[in-house]
Amino acid sequence: MSTPPSPAVHEALDCRLPKRQTAPIVVASPHSGSLYPADFLTQAAVPLAALRRAEDAFVDELFGAAPDLGMPLLSARFPRSYVDANREPYELDPGMFEGPLPRPLNHRTTRVAAGLGMIPRVAASGEAIYRGRVSSSEIEHRLKTCWRPYHTALSLLIEQTYTLFGGALLIDAHSMPSSASGIGLREREARIDIVLGDNHGEACAAALVDSAEQWLRARGLRVQRNQPYAGGFTTQRYGQPGVGRHALQIEINRALYMDEARHERLATIGVTERLMADFLQEMSQRALETLLPRPLAAE
Repeated sequence: MSTPPSPAVHEALDCRLPKRQTAPIVVASPHSGSLYPADFLTQAAVPLAALRRAEDAFVDELFGAAPDLGMPLLSARFPRSYVDANREPYELDPGMFEGPLPRPLNHRTTRVAAGLGMIPRVAASGEAIYRGRVSSSEIEHRLKTCWRPYHTALSLLIEQTYTLFGGALLIDAHSMPSSASGIGLREREARIDIVLGDNHGEACAAALVDSAEQWLRARGLRVQRNQPYAGGFTTQRYGQPGVGRHALQIEINRALYMDEARHERLATIGVTERLMADFLQEMSQRALETLLPRPLAAE
């Protein structure tokens, strides 16, 4: 099986391909980017440390073994507070902008109401990111330089994987703040380590999600499904299990591998990296069993 051609190289992306793709899996990290444009920082009303709290810091490292395991790894290099690739392209708050808007915006979503559109209005702390209104020209600029290159590359990787294997599984990799990992649980219950999101059963075959949950639980991790994170635009767009395209979002509790206050790796990050490498190997085997066309029985 040969390696498919690489998506076009783009400065906004880190796309690492295996020497030979042997697994029907694509791994993507839309929120681990940490390259902040200078003009964006000039516009910001909050310090860099506040902007960085929105990052899924080091998630691309946690899944860094993917290419060696025969699967491509796509990571955004741009930060989530600048462009959120896990939102619709025009999912925006029109009140943020000054000047003519490029097209009708999808502004009636709960994410936009919370200030978390494709161009976020607020930082993770809830503070306004910008000193004033943003030029409406920024919408198309950021779509052109960040959002579209990311999704063009991701779409190509998924289609190439589908062509090679007759099916594809996207692992959409994220992290969650430890403060959010108890949502939906009674106080006396321990906080959760992993949230698996399949858009409430719409984005991924149940057999694959069951396998992921069972494997993680068998290693002592506390796992929850779809609460508080069921998946965003990515799982909704790419998860079409009826036609052999599956998407599973995984959220990892940051306390497992990083000091959230200092924004630094913990010594335990190596343990989490090995765990995620083993998880990818497990999901590769399960995906091959689930996705590949079965030979017809002899008559």
